[in-house]
Amino acid sequence: MRQSVAERGTAGSTFDQVAREAGVSRGLLHYHFGTKERLIAEVVRRDAEIRLEHLGSELAGAHTVDEVIAALLHSLEDLVERDPGFVALRFELFTSGRRNPEIAAEFAALQRATRSYVAELLAAKEREGVLRLADDAEAVAAVLLSLADGLALSLLGEPEHDHRATLGAATAAARTLLLGND
Repeated sequence: MRQSVAERGTAGSTFDQVAREAGVSRGLLHYHFGTKERLIAEVVRRDAEIRLEHLGSELAGAHTVDEVIAALLHSLEDLVERDPGFVALRFELFTSGRRNPEIAAEFAALQRATRSYVAELLAAKEREGVLRLADDAEAVAAVLLSLADGLALSLLGEPEHDHRATLGAATAAARTLLLGND
């Protein structure tokens, strides 16, 4: 489904195409997921879990604020360069949720889980003395994730633009959030 949506968009991706490309029956997809939107939700949920586990591993080895910021930036760059379809799927899931309350609830649950996990990672780094959060860990995580969402859209939506200054400004904003009132 991820590959199909990246190539054709949600409207152009059907259970028939996805089943054919995956080598499974259409009925099997319907049995396990029910709708195309629920399949997208599951793909996004699983991809997010994998990405967050990787981020957690990278942050575990961070001993300075600069290393934390580098890990966050690397995660964003890796996402945009190696898996732009994930960004498209997340936004497709959000868009589908605007029309479907069940999908909206799935998207909201994914947002909460992601924010909570990142907040836990940041709070752990604060307890280690690596950083001093400018606000509650959940609030800082929400801002950093929102910043990453916007940056991903900008990087993917305008690939020919030189984004170095934008990434520099985002890094400065992250530093402020991670260093508190220093």
